[in-house]
Amino acid sequence: MLKLRRPLVAATLAALPLGFVVPYADAVDEVDTARLREHVTVGDVFDHLRVFQRIANQNDGMRASGTRGFNRSARYIARRLEEAGLRVTTQEFTFPFYRELSPAVLQQVSPGPTDYQTLTYQFSGTGDVTGQVVPINPTIPPPAEPGTALSGCNGTPFPAAPAATAVALIQRGTCTFEEKAANAEARGYEAAIIYNEGQEGRTEPFQGTLNRPFDIPVVGMSFADAAAVVDQVESGEDVVVHVAATTEFKPSARTSNVIGTLPGGDREHTIVVGAHLDSVPAGPGINDNGTGSAVILEIAEQMAELGVTTRQRVRFAFWGAEEPGLLGSQHYVDTLTDRQLGRISANLNFDMLGSPNYARFVYDGDGSATEPAGPTGSGAIEDVFTDYFDRQGLRSAPTQFSGRSDYGPFIAVGIPAGGLFSGAEGVKTEEQADLFGGTAGVAYDECYHQACDDIDNVNTDAVNELGDAAAHAVATLAKTRSGWFPDGSLRVHHRATAEVRQARSIHPRR
Repeated sequence: MLKLRRPLVAATLAALPLGFVVPYADAVDEVDTARLREHVTVGDVFDHLRVFQRIANQNDGMRASGTRGFNRSARYIARRLEEAGLRVTTQEFTFPFYRELSPAVLQQVSPGPTDYQTLTYQFSGTGDVTGQVVPINPTIPPPAEPGTALSGCNGTPFPAAPAATAVALIQRGTCTFEEKAANAEARGYEAAIIYNEGQEGRTEPFQGTLNRPFDIPVVGMSFADAAAVVDQVESGEDVVVHVAATTEFKPSARTSNVIGTLPGGDREHTIVVGAHLDSVPAGPGINDNGTGSAVILEIAEQMAELGVTTRQRVRFAFWGAEEPGLLGSQHYVDTLTDRQLGRISANLNFDMLGSPNYARFVYDGDGSATEPAGPTGSGAIEDVFTDYFDRQGLRSAPTQFSGRSDYGPFIAVGIPAGGLFSGAEGVKTEEQADLFGGTAGVAYDECYHQACDDIDNVNTDAVNELGDAAAHAVATLAKTRSGWFPDGSLRVHHRATAEVRQARSIHPRR
């Protein structure tokens, strides 16, 4: 177990009737992982995080792919893995590099000059535009269901820009940010503002990615500020705003994935344990995702040091260029032959394990609480994590298996996957504060994708608890015998009855 662990009370087990036996998942063997967890310590994880922080300090405050900060981080990972005795390969590739050179500007010029909080969307163009605001099919109040506002999407009203210079004001929801910006550009707008949709957790200015470079500046805005602007326009006012963004784009920057494979294990059954190594250009990325990288690096080193015997081959992957769009993990999957792809039995993904206002989120592999479900076997991986947390008396909750992180390319080709997440820009609810502690109404990580995501932004309790769970899951999947069919696929978990699941869970999973 990790250092700093407080004594835990197995509340769930104590609450069961005398003599009741909890039938844990029979898809994957129970494995004693205590020795590994004892050696993967918070202190050692923080040793790695301090190195990442020093690298960022010496390289313009960041570790983004395509920069010296990332390259030094990758060399550090490769050296540590080699010294531990893993077989290390570096997989280089090119990608479109983008960064913001100065903070975006969003001001209302008339009527009533006002400065608005804003963020530059990734792959925004450079520009300085003052023009009339045109709201594009707004839904205010917002729709009840997040992600359903139609503003700016194909097939919905999108008026052409008026003759004067104009700025499109577009609501988040339904289609991609790329589609919204492309429609604005095609209809003659010289800038676009994309404001958050308005439901709980979707109100503040949001920095999305446009996935490709644009010529026009595209910036974010809060729902409340946008609603006030829409109200002025609908009252007959001509609202004029000033939008400015300064960005840099390189079509073929170089970066790499660093991959270390433990000796031994069946090469026909490979577990890929991944975490992205890059930060955003805005900051050092110590929580996002120094924590995931540091945890799996320490797991790899300790498995090697302890001589852990595995049945499956275990490969640790430190992905480049996740922040621009999961490019490193996608490159890895794309370069596998059919035979190599067939040998990968599962992917474990660890992205942000130390959020200050953290939750214990487990990817919802079976889709029992959120859609979509992952490939067959993902539910069994989910149960490895939830069973572990239950036995420790720690509460967990499912989080959507949306493909937002580096497991996305794996599940897209049918590889079962799972992992942990402590929360990003979303806001913790009252119910979640009751489950996990922390503060309701505050983001899980208020420094998400910002310069303040530094060494002081990491919660040691989160690293402690989620780091233990990560070590447990890696060792369990690496050592299980009965969890695999001969073709390498993970057995589907035989679901416990609703009565048993309720008895062994600290909170309902649905």
